[in-house]
Amino acid sequence: MRRLLLALLLAATMPRAALADTIDVNKVSFAPAEDGFVVNADFGVGLSTALEEALNSGVALHFVVEFELERPRWYWFNEREASERLQLRLRYHALSRQYRVSRGSLYLNFFSLTDALRAIGTVRDWTVVERERIRPGQNYVASVRMRLDTAQLPKPFQVSALTNREWALTSEWRRLAVNSGPEELPAR
Repeated sequence: MRRLLLALLLAATMPRAALADTIDVNKVSFAPAEDGFVVNADFGVGLSTALEEALNSGVALHFVVEFELERPRWYWFNEREASERLQLRLRYHALSRQYRVSRGSLYLNFFSLTDALRAIGTVRDWTVVERERIRPGQNYVASVRMRLDTAQLPKPFQVSALTNREWALTSEWRRLAVNSGPEELPAR
């Protein structure tokens, strides 16, 4: 009985990202850069036992980071100004005993799953909106989330993903209020 109480106490005090099958949004920023506006985000990614077993058996896990920029309107639905998706893939190579994180044609190898999940959850300098698309003097809402793309799984796993909670891995939308700054004064 003591062990059960101790286990429950430890589970209650652990951060949510340390528990299995979660994606937590730890930190998000939306900032101007040279080419436009960029997103920097940190997600805490945890895999369920079923996902970890599938990964270690050779099934690649595809993650999607989604971004939306909307301009709120009081008289109608919000106007969507921009929408972007970033594709990430996590794969295990049994021969080299390494985890590979891919973003497009770029990839990194890791010896531990913990390091690979940390890399999957780190998004830096992702250009999401061109500077010309943001109008001065306007308020916007930027939203970011990460999820497991179950449509990229092999067909038998897609069926499991429809009915089993262990395969549904997604974070909440993190919303940021963005003010584009003062309107530019007309030239004299």
